[in-house]
Amino acid sequence: MNSLEISSGQFRHLAERITHLAADYLDHLDSMPVSPAITGAQSALAFETALPERGIGENAFNDLAEVLRSSRAQNGRFFGYVLGSGEPVAATADLLASILNQNVTAWRSGPAAVVIERTVVSWLSQAIGCPEFRGYLTGGGSAANLMALAMAREAKATANEKGIAASAVVYASQEVHMSIPKSVALLGIGRNNLRLIPVDTNLRMNTAALERQIATDRAVGKIPLAVVASAGTVNTGAIDPLDAIARIAHQNGLWFHIDGAYGALAAIAERTKFKGMELADSISLDAHKWLYQPLDCGCLLYRSPEAAQKAFSHTGEYARALSADPIEGFAFFEESMELSRRFRALKIWLSLRYHGLAAFRESIKKDLAHAQRLANAIEREPQLELVGHGELSAVCFRYLGAEARSENQRNQLNAAILQRTQKRGRVYLSNATLVGKFCLRACIVNHRTRDSDVDAVIPEVLLAAKELAA
Repeated sequence: MNSLEISSGQFRHLAERITHLAADYLDHLDSMPVSPAITGAQSALAFETALPERGIGENAFNDLAEVLRSSRAQNGRFFGYVLGSGEPVAATADLLASILNQNVTAWRSGPAAVVIERTVVSWLSQAIGCPEFRGYLTGGGSAANLMALAMAREAKATANEKGIAASAVVYASQEVHMSIPKSVALLGIGRNNLRLIPVDTNLRMNTAALERQIATDRAVGKIPLAVVASAGTVNTGAIDPLDAIARIAHQNGLWFHIDGAYGALAAIAERTKFKGMELADSISLDAHKWLYQPLDCGCLLYRSPEAAQKAFSHTGEYARALSADPIEGFAFFEESMELSRRFRALKIWLSLRYHGLAAFRESIKKDLAHAQRLANAIEREPQLELVGHGELSAVCFRYLGAEARSENQRNQLNAAILQRTQKRGRVYLSNATLVGKFCLRACIVNHRTRDSDVDAVIPEVLLAAKELAA
């Protein structure tokens, strides 16, 4: 036997070890601290080991328990960032996907994988009310946004052969995700050509300001290329006025992209919040956020396969399709930046078939209700201030206390409260800065969260503040 091969019996034994370890972890997940009690130095000491020349066999598995102990627990009290909770049925599919090891480049390299991915993408587009869109799965929303703007660049200011026009301009709100400035830089458009449009009091893009900026740019010879709207900003979950932005984009000949990495999948439960999303040219969304899938699993949807092919089709002779059959001749790499691609679709396919879309719809509704529950409780607590709560599940607030403090002192105090709260390990919050205010931020995209988990947030923050005062 090859030195890298193991018998099916050995594999079954090792898989059972992993299964027992994972099941025990899930059994105790709710009682675990959200943040592990470990320092950076301790983690380096545990895992920065020498490269082994000789293997230690099954003993290598002995340290997996330490990996679990040193990892953040995704229980119902994790409210940080915008990160889904890792649905376990989907996780089982990831193991099988790794064993199958399909390279999802084209039908000939992964027949079942390609058809399943196209099916899953169709399901996702139907679920959010955009049934005519097609697309593919990505590593996340950042990659999807990059590819969407590459499509926009090629559709509106052809650049693949001669390079980008120096006068091309992209528009987005001041609350846009950091992946958009990164994308315009990587695409050669340049961050100086990204126009950040002011927002209204609800942190949604000001469409009148957008129209004025487009007119100003045209008057000086700029080429308006694309407008990026947010279907759920990362700080507060604000949803830009999608239908109004669509109208402006179409009237001015701009590509209309929606960054829906956070919020688009909430349309499964609250379709009316996303009026105008169906008018986009492209949409990014993350199944590893509000479909609770294990990382990584993003998606780019687009209306025109021809636009995708124009942007990405450049095939070497060795990869040329030899079949004219619409299924057997299909190649993802003709519509995507990537060639090698993991079988990401299997987990979504299995998870949706196991639970049904209705179960996800109810869970999303529960997350939205939990966010409202927290926002209401914050407004009732005189020591706290609700700073931002959009239409989704992000809630930004800060501690005021009874003492008079300057804004700078309040910001420093809330930063310290956040660190103390995380160190206590009972709940996990992240941070955001809104109108100059450092905020504690809870974002609920977690199928495990219960009322009691939400109700733990305010006592933990107040207790952290009390500990700091002492």
